[in-house]
Amino acid sequence: MHARRLGGSGLQVSRLGLGTMSWGAAVDEYVADEQLRVFLDAGGTLLDTAPIYGDGGCEQVIGSLLAKHGVRDRVVLAGKAGVIRRDGHAVVDGSLRSLMRQLDQSLADLGTDHLDLWQIHRWDDAVPVDETMAALDQAVRSGRVRYAGISNFTGWQTVAAQHAFTRLGGGVPLVSTQIEYSLVRRDPEIETIPAAEHAGMSVLAWSPLGRGVLTGKYRAGVPGDSRAADARWEAFVAPHLTSSKARVVDALAAAAQGLGVPVSHVALAWLRDRPQVGSAVVGARTTAQLQESLESETLELPPEIHAALSDVSEGAR
Repeated sequence: MHARRLGGSGLQVSRLGLGTMSWGAAVDEYVADEQLRVFLDAGGTLLDTAPIYGDGGCEQVIGSLLAKHGVRDRVVLAGKAGVIRRDGHAVVDGSLRSLMRQLDQSLADLGTDHLDLWQIHRWDDAVPVDETMAALDQAVRSGRVRYAGISNFTGWQTVAAQHAFTRLGGGVPLVSTQIEYSLVRRDPEIETIPAAEHAGMSVLAWSPLGRGVLTGKYRAGVPGDSRAADARWEAFVAPHLTSSKARVVDALAAAAQGLGVPVSHVALAWLRDRPQVGSAVVGARTTAQLQESLESETLELPPEIHAALSDVSEGAR
């Protein structure tokens, strides 16, 4: 699998990353084990996680698997902090105290002495950005984190974070920002991606398959075993099940048919080649789903198809 450098740094990651949001919950340890081995066998390196994933059980699963297979040095382990559970609810907390406590717990659960990339999960309006960036700076200076990044920040927040982090003078600037980005979620191109370019940061794209919509599975309705049919996830998928976005999926399906490849391959290849994208972070409930996504690595979209999909998706931001 091809590798790319994040920002202007020396950190290289696979251009398809493995997301683990469901590990420890919908994805049990047996399937997670399969997925990790398939991902590594395909040449993948970027493994993205967070302490809140898998109802809090994700990082323990990852730690167990990394130890079991002895593959810690083969992965770029990307963690997060800044979203915690409090009284049964997920809340944002970007304070220095909370962030450093989360880092300590993540390292213990993952069974490692450092993260290759540590990302602030969300912007916290209640905490000065200087304080939040100080946590990243302290983590890097201590050796417990190699590179720092952010996640789900807007354009102005991205620039503010980079300026605050750079002022601390710890060395390498923020290298990445992780955002939702796909053919049915192109609004980051208006503000966030230009801001990332200005700040010298790469984009890590989460949900590159539009929360599952860009696999084509919803073209004939809502499958009974899909997220959209699950009461816990219905609201998550619904924003991408609109008529304007259905036209994007139809165009995607037509392109896939012409190329003789799965619909998901075309969606991932389009995103992978967009400016500023360092890696598309794919998640899967099954190993077969992950294998299909990884097989998109060999597809190179003809320029005319890339342009046509860009045109038809322009109105479905």
